[in-house]
Amino acid sequence: MLMGVTASGKTTIGTRLAAAEHWEYAEGDDYHSEANKAKMHAGIPLTDEDRAPWLASLHEVLLGWYRSGKSGVLACSALRQSYRDELSDGIPSAVLRFVLLEVPRDVLEHRLEERKNHYMSPALLDSQIATLETPPDAIRIRGDLPPDEVVRQIMNAVRATESHP
Repeated sequence: MLMGVTASGKTTIGTRLAAAEHWEYAEGDDYHSEANKAKMHAGIPLTDEDRAPWLASLHEVLLGWYRSGKSGVLACSALRQSYRDELSDGIPSAVLRFVLLEVPRDVLEHRLEERKNHYMSPALLDSQIATLETPPDAIRIRGDLPPDEVVRQIMNAVRATESHP
């Protein structure tokens, strides 16, 4: 699971990582309801009630991959530990790894300024940063490096955790 705040590079890195490894890919944003997208576009943070059906859908994606023995990359903010607990329910931690893309605020702001046709309001950056509960066991990667370098570092870290559980 590729996680982080808005504009951290989840989609860019996730699609490249999935392509490089021939894995499945799911974009968490695609599973939001139109009502959730409208709220975020208006700069209104989602409530846990808003997120519940979205998290349940994403959990089904992850569980489906696990049950079918497939590898995949899910790009999802997963900002709170409770969300990550729900997403990972029934999936062994050795199978599901959380990769946190860490990006300096000024880079995030610049990326948000450059975005076109995205429903997420830049006004939600502060809310996302405040909500982020950094997972102690996540693979932490600098997301402001060139995308191919980020993918390489992720794969090196994943392979290292496979050989040293």
